[in-house]
Amino acid sequence: MAGSAVSAAEPHRLGCDPGHAARRGIVTRSRSGAIEVADHSTIKGFRTFDAGERRATVARLAGTAPDGLDSFATGGLTVEDAEIMSENVIGTIGLPVGVATNMTVNGRDVLVPMATEEASVIAAASNGARVARVLGGFRTSSSAPIMQAQIQVVDAADPRAARLRLLEARAELIALADAQDPGLAEVGGGVRDLTVRTVPGHQGDYVVAHLVVDVRDAMGANAVNTMAEAIADRVAELAGGRVILRILTNKADLRLSRARAVLDAATLGGPRVVEDMVHAYTLAATDPYRAATHNKGIMNGISAVVLATGNDTRAVEAGAHSHAVNSDGRYTSLSTFEQDAAGNLTATLELPMPVGLVGGATRTHPAARAALAVTEVDTAAELAELVVAVGLAQNIAALRALATEGVQRGHMSLHAKNIAVAAGAEPDEVGRVAERLIEEGAFRHDRAQAALADIRRAPSGQ
Repeated sequence: MAGSAVSAAEPHRLGCDPGHAARRGIVTRSRSGAIEVADHSTIKGFRTFDAGERRATVARLAGTAPDGLDSFATGGLTVEDAEIMSENVIGTIGLPVGVATNMTVNGRDVLVPMATEEASVIAAASNGARVARVLGGFRTSSSAPIMQAQIQVVDAADPRAARLRLLEARAELIALADAQDPGLAEVGGGVRDLTVRTVPGHQGDYVVAHLVVDVRDAMGANAVNTMAEAIADRVAELAGGRVILRILTNKADLRLSRARAVLDAATLGGPRVVEDMVHAYTLAATDPYRAATHNKGIMNGISAVVLATGNDTRAVEAGAHSHAVNSDGRYTSLSTFEQDAAGNLTATLELPMPVGLVGGATRTHPAARAALAVTEVDTAAELAELVVAVGLAQNIAALRALATEGVQRGHMSLHAKNIAVAAGAEPDEVGRVAERLIEEGAFRHDRAQAALADIRRAPSGQ
């Protein structure tokens, strides 16, 4: 993480500690070409650095060893690593990993690794963060890291009485579940509750018990699944039925993370832009057709950070989209945008964020370990809050673009290199073809082919 100096007496947030201050700063390139550092984390001209310079700069700001991010240079994963993580492995697949800049979270500056193949995602997150930082950046908070597992009982003759029998045995079932993971209790986690519901089914009501577990710094799937399987037989015996499912739910609505920001009206472009951004949000809040695209934009940023840090993108996506369905069953916007009394725009985002720092790919994937080192987070809650802040930054940038010039101009300018490659440009030709497309404002395959032909016909050096 990059950020300004902090007092030793301040509480640590997002892994910030006073010893890191000397390694942080605004990074620029002088006229002589030297990279210089001042006291801040915004990296001016970062996109003009080559990949090696970016890695070295980020490693310095994050306080890692100079070669600490070298796994990103090789794709991050060997076939031998992959064999440990998956099955029937034949190789690996790489994605670009970039760094979003300008993020300020709870008064600390953070560099954010993002894994995505989509042009403009990282640029948009950085731009949204730049707008937010004018009035202090993002403020975040989280609930406890609670995950739930469900145990489904069928064929209970008396479902409502079975529910009460299970609740009467609550202490016994909690103790049995906790015994499966004593290490979790040692670090302050463990089962917090047992709740029981009856759920209508086609052949009668199901009895569904929920184990409510504090999983601390883990994502928690393995822990809660093991607990659910361990108590399943006793649950069936008490309920007088058969257990079918005993597995976590990805509707992690007890594990919420939140981010908010106040956006300066003048920085956004004035009162009309504020008004139009609220109009754009309102359509997403009321129309599921718009909400689906609105929320996808949020997830562009969220999934990129989740993937870069070795966490489960599918679990996070499932939890987020289920959270977007409100109490009357309507799919709506995950975020909110409102104009405050001063005429500025307030943006908020709250959603489930089941991410972890221990277990899974976060420990076995070298690039995931490097990505976590860049963020400098100390807890899963800090990572979750950072991820949600990135999602909100992404959303801010998207709504601002939609309320002004539209998204295609900026997106296609960044996509121009991909079009050039698809047209057959060699590495030393890609930049020139992309520049031609941007000048013309025509981001088409045929225009890229024509630009490439012109470049190849021109005398050498022109």
